[in-house]
Amino acid sequence: MVNHKKIQRLWREEGLRVPQRRRRKRVGASTADAPSASAPNLVWAVDFQFDSDERGRPIKICSIIDEHTRECIGGLVDRSITATKLTDHLEALVAVRGAPATLRCDNGPELISEAMAHWAGTRTGLSYIPPGSPWRNGYIESFNSRIRDECLNINTFYSLLHARVVISDWKTEYNHDRRHSSLGYLAPADYARQCTHHMETDDSHNVRT
Repeated sequence: MVNHKKIQRLWREEGLRVPQRRRRKRVGASTADAPSASAPNLVWAVDFQFDSDERGRPIKICSIIDEHTRECIGGLVDRSITATKLTDHLEALVAVRGAPATLRCDNGPELISEAMAHWAGTRTGLSYIPPGSPWRNGYIESFNSRIRDECLNINTFYSLLHARVVISDWKTEYNHDRRHSSLGYLAPADYARQCTHHMETDDSHNVRT
């Protein structure tokens, strides 16, 4: 006699698996090639990280940096971050700083969404790195590594508000107290204040510095 238990045992012994349908990952359509970040506000980089609080509830962290000054110019900390929430935050940053020439990012669902494409429109280019190539977004990956090692891995968050305060404090210290050899041993905020590089665009919208 062959019953379902014997079938399951034989199935396990043979290492068989139930076939799974895998969806192809969507790839964002870049509207611009990211230029070298030779001036402030030329290239912004965006990326996400994940952590959790003491109860295991998710915490999603978005960071936005200026690749030239290395400043963390913005970011969100929330349970979830939708494309609409991200574009609203970007809109607030643009109102203060002006739009970057290019926004560099990976192919996360929030970043390749219609909401992001609609927000970018003709105001800024979108440059998506190839899937599986995090080194193509090296500045934000380096930043993420620092915040992971120096903040997320050594702090336990008991609430979302606690996470927001601790992460915000770390980013403030990073911007104002962390010296970078590539910036002449200035902190990002100090370098940005003293920076004499400027971004200009000609009539054909090509970037010049």
